[in-house]
Amino acid sequence: QVQLVESGGGLVQAGGSLRLSCAASGRVIKFYTMGWFRQAPGKEREFVAVISGSGLRTAYTDSVKGRFTISRDDAKNMVYLQMNSLRPEDRAVYYCARDDVRALMAISTTPSEYDYWGQGTQVTVSS
Repeated sequence: QVQLVESGGGLVQAGGSLRLSCAASGRVIKFYTMGWFRQAPGKEREFVAVISGSGLRTAYTDSVKGRFTISRDDAKNMVYLQMNSLRPEDRAVYYCARDDVRALMAISTTPSEYDYWGQGTQVTVSS
């Protein structure tokens, strides 16, 4: 079992920054692809960012490219999402998830391919 706990969400003005953290316990996340997803009110959960097991490959949804950065520290069992230049449309509950694939370069943007999820952290951006 893997437990994922997100933190770092909150209320920020448009243009501001937040850094989300995802702490993993139980089985380690080393070599597993890790992703961040978000769900806004009345919308389906959507992909935000992903980092491969090696940390060498990342991908982002188009709307956050150049503003968000995903990173990982396997020694600490942590995954991060640095969010800059936040916009009101970034408002959502953000979830950290572990892919069911243990691979150095694989990435996935599909929620169904992730087997462990955190409880989410709320991000609200005021205009």
